[in-house]
Amino acid sequence: MGYAIGVDVGGTFTDVVLSGPDGVAAVAKCLSTHDDPIAGIVTGVTRVLGSADPARVTRVVHATTLATNAVLERTGARVAFVTTRGFRAVVPLGRYARVEEDRYDLRFTPPPPPVAPGDCFEVDERVSARGDVLTPLDPASVRRAAAEIARRDITSAAVCLLHSYAEPAHERQVAAILRERVPHVVASCEIWPEIREYERATTTIMSAYIGPLMASYLSRLRECLAAIGIHAPVHVMESGGGVISAELAAGRAVAAIESGPAAGVLAAAGTGLPDVISFDMGGTTAKACVVRGGRPEITHEFHVGGKGSFGGRRAGTGVPIKTPAIDLAEVGAGGGSIAWLDPAGALRVGPRSAGSSPGPACYGLGGGDPTVTDANLVLGYLSSASIPLSAPLAAKALDRLAGPLGVSREAAAHAVHEIVSAAMASAVHVVTVQRGIDPRGFALVAFGGAGPMHAAGVARRFGITTVVVPAYCGVASAAGLLAGALSTDRVLSRLDAGDPEGIFAGLAAEAAADLGVPEVRVARSVDVRFRGQSHELTVEWSESREELESRFFAKYAQVYGIAQQGEIELVSYRVRVTDASAPAVPATPPPATGARAGIPGRRRAYFPEAGGYADVPVHTRATLDHVAGPAIVEDAESTIVVPPGWHAAPGAAGAVLLTGDGAA
Repeated sequence: MGYAIGVDVGGTFTDVVLSGPDGVAAVAKCLSTHDDPIAGIVTGVTRVLGSADPARVTRVVHATTLATNAVLERTGARVAFVTTRGFRAVVPLGRYARVEEDRYDLRFTPPPPPVAPGDCFEVDERVSARGDVLTPLDPASVRRAAAEIARRDITSAAVCLLHSYAEPAHERQVAAILRERVPHVVASCEIWPEIREYERATTTIMSAYIGPLMASYLSRLRECLAAIGIHAPVHVMESGGGVISAELAAGRAVAAIESGPAAGVLAAAGTGLPDVISFDMGGTTAKACVVRGGRPEITHEFHVGGKGSFGGRRAGTGVPIKTPAIDLAEVGAGGGSIAWLDPAGALRVGPRSAGSSPGPACYGLGGGDPTVTDANLVLGYLSSASIPLSAPLAAKALDRLAGPLGVSREAAAHAVHEIVSAAMASAVHVVTVQRGIDPRGFALVAFGGAGPMHAAGVARRFGITTVVVPAYCGVASAAGLLAGALSTDRVLSRLDAGDPEGIFAGLAAEAAADLGVPEVRVARSVDVRFRGQSHELTVEWSESREELESRFFAKYAQVYGIAQQGEIELVSYRVRVTDASAPAVPATPPPATGARAGIPGRRRAYFPEAGGYADVPVHTRATLDHVAGPAIVEDAESTIVVPPGWHAAPGAAGAVLLTGDGAA
């Protein structure tokens, strides 16, 4: 029996979990190395292995923000865009919603398009929406485009011809000719053959943009792991919560753009509670997602790099990506978020983060700006037990806020704590209240290095009375990686196709070949809309037209709040193919064993309900039996704050269960 390793690279910390036949064997949390993320990975992997034989590692599962960062920082490859004659301006024109401060900017300049207008090329061809060839492909026009792309030393190309989802033959010919002159070519029919030209084009462009970077990164990761004796296959978490091989991730790089956040949601779904809100607060961002019936919500379109988009759900912001992703909201609020005063003298927190370098002031690595971590240290919520933290440096940083605000150091620190909690609550609001979901019927599952410190405060804002902090909460995303099954998705748009079974069979066979496993499970769904409408809803497939209509009508009422019936049409067909031969992931044991005993420590911590600083008990999971707040429960990777009015007790599988009075 071998080991599996989960690696989650975040903006501040790199988390590594080593799991054996009996569950989690070791965990590590180390600062991310932004100049070379692999260096931090190797440090964490070496730490969790200890004296274990690296040859016994049979699987490495990785979640990375590499693709997202490449899009945000514009560090991907230069891409040439090739499309049908007459449509080269589709991408340069783009779409942009003026949100936040842009609404009032009289000199507003839209962000640059993902491909420069001069790098967009046209070829002679035309296919109708039904797949009929209206203009045959002219290979000479393709060769002219290929020659010009090569002359400009552009090494990556994205091909997206009009209506190629209906008939991909032209697009495949174009890609084949381009590959004679261009090293990296991506065709939309190979990535995501779905209707809507602009979204399909941007999805293909982003795959071409980050593909070379992802391929190089994963190749070097395998080499570095091999250098320390690990020759196991490397898998990558998809945005939709599945796991694919490194080779497939390099070829379909766009599928891994949201890989990091997806892993944490799987960890929350694995707590065993049917209806929960996943709340993940790390060093740079905080993420929230709704899990109903044990399954996270899935979206089939999100946006990368937009303003005010709460993780990419606001149309018209950023670059649209058409690929399945766990539907979460994300805000720039984490332990490393910097507190600052705006020109009007109001206190703000984030979205800028101190990251891992220089990090919060209390890290002693040269950072001087006050952060959320510095505030929590001043308030007494944190200690230097697991990571050395400097209280004097944190106090000095907070004094820089307290002076201009005219308040005490602890009042400034508490204000930072409350403001960042309000910012994170906005993410919960987006995935619940804004979508007509009453959050009071859900439990909040809190994890991440900073999440359990703020969880009770966030829950109280919504009247949520139950908070679950799972075992190994500080590295829960890395642990969640190991719960993801090897799987991949495929889609094909065909307006009311005459042979749905044939389409499903073809998509499943293609996906199973990519997975390369002996036995698979296939989940089928279809995009449905009322005839005459422009947008669809995804529902589980049924061969019975009546049952399919019933599911669509119910979904429509759930999403829009209106009971509606009428003639429907089927637009796109989807499959998710999962490895059915993989063994079940072992349950995670509690991080501490034996009878609950021992004497808790004590320290001063700030709680306004208690009149300021109070002497409170400090438990570990080993000493915790039942305690009323105010209290603190410390983990090696995180800290749980139990405010007045809340109670903490041991839960199932090593979790800590917080219950409150629900006063919002």
